[in-house]
Amino acid sequence: MLNNMIRPVLRYPSMFRTPPLPLKPMRLVRQPARFVTNESKKVWKADAQDTMVDDQRRLRNKSAAMYAAAGLITALGLTYAAVPLYRAFCAATGYSGTPMTDASRFSEPSRLVPSYNDPLNEARATERVRVSFIASTSDRIPWSFTPEQREIFVLPGETALTFFKAHNRTDHDIIGIATYNVVPDRIAPYFNKIECFCFEEQKIRAGEEIDLPVFFFLDKEMLEDKETRNVKDVILAYTFFSARRNPVNGQLEPDTDLSRYTVGKDSL
Repeated sequence: MLNNMIRPVLRYPSMFRTPPLPLKPMRLVRQPARFVTNESKKVWKADAQDTMVDDQRRLRNKSAAMYAAAGLITALGLTYAAVPLYRAFCAATGYSGTPMTDASRFSEPSRLVPSYNDPLNEARATERVRVSFIASTSDRIPWSFTPEQREIFVLPGETALTFFKAHNRTDHDIIGIATYNVVPDRIAPYFNKIECFCFEEQKIRAGEEIDLPVFFFLDKEMLEDKETRNVKDVILAYTFFSARRNPVNGQLEPDTDLSRYTVGKDSL
């Protein structure tokens, strides 16, 4: 009997399987078809161009900002170096009545031989040039400052040594800095200083008096320059200022506005 019950199951198995659960109906959402038109292409192209223009503008602005920052840094650097660079330039070229301090000008011994005859006329003896010395101080520095010699006569190519005397009349130490110029301006490129106290801090103690040397010569080439060959009077002027500390670079400098300080007037 059991066999009779199992035999139909084995023979027709699909009749005895558990029917599957019914599936939930799926809801299909139809998306509208997108069509690429010429108008949409134009819109996309315009958007891409606007994006590219914005990127280029940002890049230009960034470059401009970098150049501006570099220019500012360069300007600040030049500001720090303006005073020493100006001094070096004037000392090397004789600009604005500044006597020459270039060591190469007196490194050749032939330059330090007096010229007794006019190089343009050997039969004519060279006349001596009178060099006068002037010393002054600013109102802010209580020193007495005078040349020990009022004038000296030299030949072109002849070396000369003179001294200035500075006296601190106060009861405290003072640091001063001297500026200088030569008149007339056109002789400055030929006025060479081998030793000078200018633009160097000079500390004088209370009540102390010191001698400050100046060792110089007039270059013989002045006799070959039509602008200077007839110059017979030269003035070398020094002015002492109290020293102040530059708040930017910390260097000592004259306590005055040098832009208002007239260096040399071509009046002789």
